[in-house]
Amino acid sequence: MRVDAHHHVWDLAVRDLPWTHGSPVLHRTYTADDLRPALLRNAIDATVVVQTCAVAEETAELLALAAGDPHTRAVVGWADLADPAVADRLAVLREGPGGRALVGLRHPVADEADPDWLARPEVRRGLGAAADAGLAYDLLVRPDHLPAAIRAVRELPEVRFVLDHAGNPVTDPDAFAVWAGHMAVLAVCPNVAVKLSGLVTRTTGDPVRALRPFADVLLSALGPQRLMYGSDWPVCLPAAGYDEVLTLAETLTAGLRTEESEAVFGTTAARWYGIGA
Repeated sequence: MRVDAHHHVWDLAVRDLPWTHGSPVLHRTYTADDLRPALLRNAIDATVVVQTCAVAEETAELLALAAGDPHTRAVVGWADLADPAVADRLAVLREGPGGRALVGLRHPVADEADPDWLARPEVRRGLGAAADAGLAYDLLVRPDHLPAAIRAVRELPEVRFVLDHAGNPVTDPDAFAVWAGHMAVLAVCPNVAVKLSGLVTRTTGDPVRALRPFADVLLSALGPQRLMYGSDWPVCLPAAGYDEVLTLAETLTAGLRTEESEAVFGTTAARWYGIGA
């Protein structure tokens, strides 16, 4: 099974996304049908669609999509982790249309001013509720949030975490060394996987040359069994098309054995999110 572990869809007629306003490429509607030709062209069997905003209604919409779309096999949605009734909210989602496709939650921690947002007691309770529901939790963080993310991963071993976009590292030599140190610490924690996703938009010039050091650190520290490919479509489009992003990931992992490559491009995501289980 080949899995794209991270993409988005949105309909601006249903809900405005202010973060798209600065990009003519992104400030339009993108549907699963828009993505389908690229999936078929590249023999992608299943995808994980990920939330785009902190709105509860979007999660139900994504689950309804998964109920009728042949490629969308899993949903990482949003729920208010600080809500005392979050467990009940998750139960309602699981019982609704497409509810079996709910595999994880994500909150845009990168938009939170507080670098210790993940350490808040009410957030920790919500993470526990997600784990009790059998869900993974995707970490969308800025580099300054990584220390708090590491503490959460260490202190909540019962939660399956997924670090989106490798933690959004900065392509600066000093920052790279700090980021690599964080990845080494996370590698000791068996309850976290990392997405090889979202990095092409952070580079200039030759993306292979710019991103190879990051890919090498991830492969060395975590190994292919805890690394999963995601296109980050359509957010990737201002920098690269779907085929280019996939080719870039394949180039960066070209030295892997067959079973290792299969892990990065499918089995890690299938195992971590329970796709096909």
